[in-house]
Amino acid sequence: MEKKTLLTHCKDAPGLISKVTNICYKHQLNIIHNNEFVDNTSGHFFMRTELQGYFNDSILLDELDQALPQGASRKLVGANRKRIVIMVTKEAHCLGDILMKSYDGSLNVDIAAVVGNYDILQCLTEKFDIPYHYISHIGLDREEHEKKMLEVIDQYNADFLVLAKFMRVLTPSFVENYRHKIINIHHSFLPAFIGARPYQQAYDRGVKIIGATAHFVTNDLDEGPIIKQDVIPVDHNFSAGDMAQAGRDVEKSVLSKALNKVVNDHVFVMGNKTVIL
Repeated sequence: MEKKTLLTHCKDAPGLISKVTNICYKHQLNIIHNNEFVDNTSGHFFMRTELQGYFNDSILLDELDQALPQGASRKLVGANRKRIVIMVTKEAHCLGDILMKSYDGSLNVDIAAVVGNYDILQCLTEKFDIPYHYISHIGLDREEHEKKMLEVIDQYNADFLVLAKFMRVLTPSFVENYRHKIINIHHSFLPAFIGARPYQQAYDRGVKIIGATAHFVTNDLDEGPIIKQDVIPVDHNFSAGDMAQAGRDVEKSVLSKALNKVVNDHVFVMGNKTVIL
């Protein structure tokens, strides 16, 4: 007996929940959990169904195709741990949090490798018996550096890439190789204070909260579909450095929570937004 998750999204129409669940019942599949959502603005239907039983994937999906509106998307995903490659620069807090949560099982991922443009985090990574690839950007243009990174990354067949404070802007060609598969943590509450030095920007504006945003990477800098956000309070006693230090805790928390949603198949991408069920 297996556990799988059925992900369905399509144009909204009457009776969609009944159609999907009746087909699951016909296949003698037990529905463990089900969530659905209709975006009334776009008229789009989303449904996430956790199933248990004996699966004949091709027949089940064929019957769903016949029952759902034309152009519907449906996918069965297994309960296996997702493979990720983590990309880093110098800061350890987000990487360390993911390493620990993968190690203790609280994050359902297998870390295939860590790739960094500095070697500073190699020792930390190798304490967890995970390969670390140091690929320096010094003396290379952006395309040359990314080509060297992709030669390493592609061999791991990762489900997702995680930018754990990887402080380089990716080119459109790199992003296209992993469309909606690259998860970034941005050290501010987007869309405010995008780009460089967000904590200094926040300090200069005298903000009363600082936050972090995890999002999918697109070719629009820091404007991809948002997965998770959170904030913490600050006040006039905080310098820009104090804000940055306090922000590290919210950064690592937001990134791991977003990653948990993504690897457990809770996230649908709809244009430049996400639906999380």
